[in-house]
Amino acid sequence: MKYLRQTLIAFLLIAPLTVKADLWTDLKLNDFGSTTGLIGSAPGETEVPIETRVARLINALLSFMGMLFTVLIIYGGIRWMTARGNSQQVDEAKSVVKNATIGLAIVLFAYVIARLVVTVLEGREVAAT
Repeated sequence: MKYLRQTLIAFLLIAPLTVKADLWTDLKLNDFGSTTGLIGSAPGETEVPIETRVARLINALLSFMGMLFTVLIIYGGIRWMTARGNSQQVDEAKSVVKNATIGLAIVLFAYVIARLVVTVLEGREVAAT
C-alpha cells in the first residue's frame, strides 16, 4: 500500500511535465487572454501597472482563502453528520464549523477592505457592487 501511494504521488508530480509545452501558443490562448484582459496587458499597453498586479495577487489569495474556509465548513458538517451521537466528535465538528465561519467572515471583510483600498489607489470612484 505504501509503495502504491508513493508511486501515485510521484506520477502526479511528474505528469504535468509530460504535456505539450506550446499548448498555449497552439491554441492562441495567450492572444485571447490578453485581449480579454485576463492575463498580461491589454492590447496597446506595454506593461501592467504595479497596482493592478498587487490587486490581482490580493484577489487571488483572498479567493483561495475563501474557498479553503468553505471546504472547512463542509468538512465540519460531514464530521458532525457522521459523529453518530458521540458528543466529543460533535463538539469537535462544531468547533471546526465555528472557526471556519469566523475565518470566512474575516476573509470577506479583508476582501472588501482590499477592494476599497485598491479602488481608491487607482483613482476610480467607489461603486457599490
